[in-house]
Amino acid sequence: MPRRPSTHVDDPLAVGRRLREARNAAGLTQRQLSFEGCTAAYVSRIEAGARVPSLQILREFAKRLDVSTDYLATGSKAEGPSSDLLEAEVALQLGDERRATELYEAARAEADSPASLARAQLGLGRLALRRGELPQGIGLLEEALDSGELAPGDASAAANALGRSYATQSRFEEAFALFERFLDEARRRGDHFEQVRFALLLANAYIDHGEFGRAQATLGEVLDQARQMIDPMFRASLYWSQSRVHLEQGEPDRAAEYAQLAIATLDEGEQTLAAARALLLLAFIENDRGDPQAALELVDEGEPIVVAAGETTDAAMFTIERARALSALGEGEEAVTLLLGIVPRLNAAAPRDAARAYSTIADVFRRQGEAARALELYELAVEQAPTANRYVAEALTAMAEIYEEQGDAQKALELLKQALAARSGATA
Repeated sequence: MPRRPSTHVDDPLAVGRRLREARNAAGLTQRQLSFEGCTAAYVSRIEAGARVPSLQILREFAKRLDVSTDYLATGSKAEGPSSDLLEAEVALQLGDERRATELYEAARAEADSPASLARAQLGLGRLALRRGELPQGIGLLEEALDSGELAPGDASAAANALGRSYATQSRFEEAFALFERFLDEARRRGDHFEQVRFALLLANAYIDHGEFGRAQATLGEVLDQARQMIDPMFRASLYWSQSRVHLEQGEPDRAAEYAQLAIATLDEGEQTLAAARALLLLAFIENDRGDPQAALELVDEGEPIVVAAGETTDAAMFTIERARALSALGEGEEAVTLLLGIVPRLNAAAPRDAARAYSTIADVFRRQGEAARALELYELAVEQAPTANRYVAEALTAMAEIYEEQGDAQKALELLKQALAARSGATA
């Protein structure tokens, strides 16, 4: 009986890389590889790692390129995983997390090889992270990676998820070490795509930790590589990270230049959702530089895209920038109306982003004379921030000013001391 093809689809960047290599080896253009229901533009997005292809599309590619579906999907030319793992991965792709959990648990219990066990741990770790169970997810991903049994694409995806989770819990040294390890391995293999990928992950971790010099050095190392790559997502991510560095260092003009480069690069590659996120960053920058009208125009352009895509956290961030711009233009009541009920939508935001968002919302309420509500939100900003940063310092300073206005000089002095310490930590 012939073996069923694998139903697991690997990390999108790895799938895209294998597809691009197989297409080039076959001497086909993206247009020649396309077919009804899969345009040349969609082939381009798959190769960029911006889309996860269905198994039906992968099977059609495999026929046209004279390779196996398993190879395109997982990079494997050997026997596939157990039926429980296959079904679990299908359930995970379809969003049936309950069924996927049951099947991964069964696969873990019945694993007949270290590789099958590691793959089950990886699946369970991803599911735990989706549920917000960070300690459990981290533990499972650590076990899977430490086994040394994961295929290269799976190991890369596990390192990505694990390093981001470390950073979320402020375990930055572990995040740095993991990303540096995979960056070094990519250098040794001469894998330029993985080098850029893990350099970007490492640089963003440095940015979140406030180490802008190390972030700049890491980005500089891969700048020329990324520019030379056909893949627009890599170049856009690089520009975006550069924009973040300059923004955090108080250089909004340079930040805006890099954000605009990211948008232009993404537009070239038809990566509209990623372009919308770059527009969000640029709207924030324009508000920061005191140009609310420009910020509103950027919000009007980008917000409908993330709303249509169901990206609730990004949509909330656009609402905040809209309210911030309106408040600066003297439309304070409309700004407050927009922000009512926005706080629960920030639960899924990264801690640093949440801190910035809460502080921004607090600023709007404070301008409207709602000091008590502003204090609550500034306190949320301080609680959310994983490390000392400018948003913590600004929130603490604003709280001190409110308490001083209310006649509580002692409380104001305590908060100003905390703000000074936070600002020193952010610039250390």
